[in-house]
Amino acid sequence: MILGTGSGVGKSLLTAGLCRLVHRAGVRVAPFKPQNMSNNAAACAGGGEIGRAQALQALACGLEPQVDMNPVLIKPEGDRQAQLIVLGQPRGTLWASRFREDRVGLLPEVTAAFERLRSDFDFVWVEGAGSPAEPNLRLGDIANLGFAEAVDIDAWLIGDIDRGGVFAALLGSLAALDERDRRRIRAFIINRFRGDLDLLGGALDWLEARCELPVLGVVPQIPDLCLPEEDAPYASRDWRAPDAPRARVVAVQYPTASNLSDLDALSLVPDLEVQIVRHPENLSGADLVVLPGSKAVRRDLEWLRTEGFVPVLERHLRYGGRLLGICGGLQMLGIGIDDPTGLEGGGSSSGLGWLPVRTELLAAKRVSPVELAVSWPEPLTVIGYEIHHGVTTRSRAEPPFHAASEDGQVSGTYVHGLFDHAPYRDALLKAWFGDGSHGSEDLALRWQRDLDRLADVLAGSLDLAALETRLGVALT
Repeated sequence: MILGTGSGVGKSLLTAGLCRLVHRAGVRVAPFKPQNMSNNAAACAGGGEIGRAQALQALACGLEPQVDMNPVLIKPEGDRQAQLIVLGQPRGTLWASRFREDRVGLLPEVTAAFERLRSDFDFVWVEGAGSPAEPNLRLGDIANLGFAEAVDIDAWLIGDIDRGGVFAALLGSLAALDERDRRRIRAFIINRFRGDLDLLGGALDWLEARCELPVLGVVPQIPDLCLPEEDAPYASRDWRAPDAPRARVVAVQYPTASNLSDLDALSLVPDLEVQIVRHPENLSGADLVVLPGSKAVRRDLEWLRTEGFVPVLERHLRYGGRLLGICGGLQMLGIGIDDPTGLEGGGSSSGLGWLPVRTELLAAKRVSPVELAVSWPEPLTVIGYEIHHGVTTRSRAEPPFHAASEDGQVSGTYVHGLFDHAPYRDALLKAWFGDGSHGSEDLALRWQRDLDRLADVLAGSLDLAALETRLGVALT
């Protein structure tokens, strides 16, 4: 099990890299995360949804994503509530006030999913969540060492040196554990190091002596690694803008925005400037504004109004800018949103009114891969997925768009991953912004290449002799 000193220290990507390393050695390997909290999800071919990090890890293993790889997915809908997804399907609302009590009952389903993977594969990499050293969360834990205890597995603990204080974080995390949990931690890994290893001096020896645990290695920072973090809104490349961009694309990050990963593929286009913003003044100069998915569509729509986005968007359209809504963004752009079942509190909300459609939110959730032959702007195939509550009436629009305005400035789609397939992405950008760069890379192909880059770095920076002995294969 891969544990971390906190969120964002690199557990997801290191697990993906280790999955690829073991897969390349010919071992049948699978990823597993007992409990995930993220609004970035992926659809499974067999139905249901899991966190996108586990979908990436499945790709690293040469597998299709399946719901057993992430049996509990918590999708925040606000500070105190979240949608609970169990084995890929919605199971009501999880309230912060009852989080510790309600998760305990999920442990049998979580362990059963893990045991199914363990019986089908030679090896399973398990990823923890956040930090295991949270005394307030240990009782009834199903995400970290509580799960490890239930299925009797050991763990490596990762710290991020780029954040600073990594030795204190590793030492403190270990000290915060009780003795039975401490015994499950078998080694440390230090992640995201920049510079000369000599700068660490005797610190590694000090940590090993102080904790009586080995440091398996120091993983360097890998520049321009285009792999999606679990929750990072945008992690594909640095924020450097091209010198002379063909177009500026700006997405709005409202409070419960979801699947901002839809923008990742646009970062592969060298002459596009791509940015995610939270303030209306940052829309200035945009050629395309994207309203992404949302876990609380009506509340995020009200936030757009309260924060002053609407007059700025109106001005954007008056001056010829384009506006794209994806999933929840599509619903916001319509005439209205009705909530007869109380999914978001009941009642109705007026939409922004730029698309001639209306949405009815329903308890049933559509989760489905999409492979669609389209005729515009060229005869091509669009590959993506849908994850949404609600049914939206259609207007005249060329697939994969669900609705479009008469002048073509405003459009909406339910298809996530719209830009991932390079031929369609290039054709669409040409239709919208004129001729420009061609031959940009498929996102999935870039992921494959960077998974191998990551695995190569791990093979060169970690001492995996004990793992090789256990697997009976060489990993380098």
